[in-house]
Amino acid sequence: MKKILLIEDDQALNAGLTYDLEAENYRVYSAYSLAEGMELLDKNQVDLILLDVNLPDGEGYDLCRGVKAQMGTPVIFLTARDLDEDELKGFDCGADDYITKPFNMEVLHKRIQVALRKHAPKAQNTRYSDGYLMIDFGKMVLKKEGRILSLTPTEFKILNLLIASKDRVLTKQLLLEKIWDSEGNFVDEHVVAVNINRLRKKIEDENHSYIKTLYGMGYQWTGGGF
Repeated sequence: MKKILLIEDDQALNAGLTYDLEAENYRVYSAYSLAEGMELLDKNQVDLILLDVNLPDGEGYDLCRGVKAQMGTPVIFLTARDLDEDELKGFDCGADDYITKPFNMEVLHKRIQVALRKHAPKAQNTRYSDGYLMIDFGKMVLKKEGRILSLTPTEFKILNLLIASKDRVLTKQLLLEKIWDSEGNFVDEHVVAVNINRLRKKIEDENHSYIKTLYGMGYQWTGGGF
């Protein structure tokens, strides 16, 4: 079941969207402000975010920018702000789609499906195991010493690309092109370093090192291959 975070301060619209999307077999987490949305993101891994622009504690643009930089989760704006400049600002901060109110629910369903398909993991291989890590890319499950760890879709994509390219040095630019720019999300190289560091903290310890940094060049997977 795909999980959607809905951040919409209009209570009636929030309730209506939640009811409709749950009827479409989505798991919906509802928030009415940026703070509530960020709290839910900290506690839950979601597959897509539906986000209003005008919220009681700020604009959705900032949250979208942070989400795309840190997680890569697809974001669709649902907003009454219908000026071209508002829509352009939404896409500039990384949004996958921008829908103005009022909107047709069937159209929303289709756009959600498109965004989810676009971000579905494109695993070249399905499994990796070395006795310490076990990764099933098809099911997006990673176990470290038998314990399941939570990884974002972007982290799974990075892992798959690193393992598939074992012994090759992957530059930050190549990672940007393969992981982010291919989805139309234009971000800077700092995002690569942030995601690599977060991935290291999850899968490595003092006895197990997998991702080698070659300064001025890029990253290399030093574990086994497929």
